[in-house]
Amino acid sequence: MAKRIDKVQQFLQEKNIDALLIKSKTLKKWMSTLTGSGCQILITKNQGYLIVDGRYITEAKEKEHDLTIVLHNPHLTGKNYLGTVEQLLKENQCQSMGVEASQMLVKEYQAVSQLGVDIHLLDEDIVNLRIVKDDEEIEAMKKVIQITDDIYQKVISQIRVGMSEYEISALVHYYSIKAGAQQMSFDTIVASGPRTALPHGRPTSRCVQKHEPIMIDFGIQYENYQSDMTRVCFIGEPEPQIKEIYDVVLKAQLAGLSAIQADVKACDVDKAARDVIEAAGYGEYFTHGLGHGLGIGEDGEGPILNSQSQTILQEHMMMSCEPGVYVPGVGGIRIEDDVVIMDGKGVPLNQTTKDYIILEEK
Repeated sequence: MAKRIDKVQQFLQEKNIDALLIKSKTLKKWMSTLTGSGCQILITKNQGYLIVDGRYITEAKEKEHDLTIVLHNPHLTGKNYLGTVEQLLKENQCQSMGVEASQMLVKEYQAVSQLGVDIHLLDEDIVNLRIVKDDEEIEAMKKVIQITDDIYQKVISQIRVGMSEYEISALVHYYSIKAGAQQMSFDTIVASGPRTALPHGRPTSRCVQKHEPIMIDFGIQYENYQSDMTRVCFIGEPEPQIKEIYDVVLKAQLAGLSAIQADVKACDVDKAARDVIEAAGYGEYFTHGLGHGLGIGEDGEGPILNSQSQTILQEHMMMSCEPGVYVPGVGGIRIEDDVVIMDGKGVPLNQTTKDYIILEEK
């Protein structure tokens, strides 16, 4: 069942660390093993262990054949899973262990520090462990993105004048669940009219009107991988100023896509899109970075595309490209694709058009 054990062990060799303790659901999903709160993974340079309590032992025996299953019973030993970790570290003669910094509360870190090995808090390094996708992951992302495109088409076919943002959001959730989504990637964003000036505008009871923008930003988790797409549609022709903003954002998004290439700095990709928006006089209204990494990503994913990021893009990295302009009192536009670097160039995987999506007035 478990995958990518060899990649984790290669990481240990590169970092000169004897073991890695994995607690996050994200890395457990990435390794395709059990994800419950009572399941922890310990990887050494030569071994891999799935440490479980009694609630998960039956499922572990049924599903996990690539990691050695170790049962710990706190009721008998009086210790939590760290007692088992300590024992395994001694058996494997480990002198050091990496832990996910984002998963350690102060109390737990204090306990980990008493295990008798050097502890390495890993932050960006652990995120970068999965920053380059393998072929299986890319195929999984293509699948979830295709489903996302299909969901969007179903949703916009139902939009009518007078429908509330809540109702549109409900349609997004309904068609996502019907398509087999495990869950939404994040809280769905639906905003209309002047509320599209809110980059993360959550749906309200506001009802959509003719000629105004309707921004829908959503993603689904399907077979553990997550999509993220934004499009803006209109019922009838958009107003001239919103149309102008749309044209600027689309031009910026295409510039960003062209700049996504292997061996390019992430900050330079952000600049390519940002320069277009600034040249059009809307620079102050582009208030976030150009994009972020995609994958399993419940605890964040690289690379980050913003003006500060020094990450060098590589083949098979996946990221969003989502410039936006948000003018208070007027409205906003964001256009977002999910992109993978293939043969050195950024390839947008979404098939939903980026031309004006003008719905029939009903």
